[in-house]
Amino acid sequence: MSNSPKTWIVTGGSRGIGRAVVERATADGDRVASLARGVSSTPYSFPDQVLELKTDITDRDSVDRAIAAVTEEFGTCDVLVNGAGVHRGGRVEDLSRDSWDLVLATNLTAAFEMCRATLPLFDGGGSIVNVGAVVGFRGFPGDVAYGSAKAGLSGLTQVLAAELAPRNIRVNLVIPGFVDTDMTSGLSERARAKIVRSIPAGRTGTAQEVAQVIVDVAAATYMYGAIVPADGGLMNSFSGGQ
Repeated sequence: MSNSPKTWIVTGGSRGIGRAVVERATADGDRVASLARGVSSTPYSFPDQVLELKTDITDRDSVDRAIAAVTEEFGTCDVLVNGAGVHRGGRVEDLSRDSWDLVLATNLTAAFEMCRATLPLFDGGGSIVNVGAVVGFRGFPGDVAYGSAKAGLSGLTQVLAAELAPRNIRVNLVIPGFVDTDMTSGLSERARAKIVRSIPAGRTGTAQEVAQVIVDVAAATYMYGAIVPADGGLMNSFSGGQ
């Protein structure tokens, strides 16, 4: 990746970590296609550098339309960030099959489809950064669907890193810890306090902190198949519990 302006595709770019990635990339002078189910509720800091595309990443036709729009507008892609996600909690005996299917479709299958659809836009190489979760490596009761999807995303990252390295496309996985976003806002204060107590850093993270790691990983030219935590030490201390 050269120092010239780059083109990014970011799923889940309207809020949370995805939004922070869009802001960080455009602040560096890059241009970004932001894919999300809805448009951002607040203006981007550099709107002229953002192509906002309403996209259902679980629908292949919707993804194809978005990639066609990116191709027409930018013609290329240097970085793909698979940041979109959805969470449905429930233990194995309680979780509905519909919730399971939605979580797997959004967090795992959609990332696969985005990688496959974007490949023709990588002209001479680039970077794919998948956004995982601690629960994909450390089991937590009630997260059977989300943990399974994020563990699968780790496997997808490892395989694609090996497959795409000869094409100079680097595929890596960033693992956010507990970050204050819309996805985590529904947790009870009791659950939140329990998680924070298990974080060695003693606090939650911010979307901006994770976005900085994603940008750094995207720029790392000799990193293939890496698992990079941005979690305040949670991966090392997380033991689940009852």
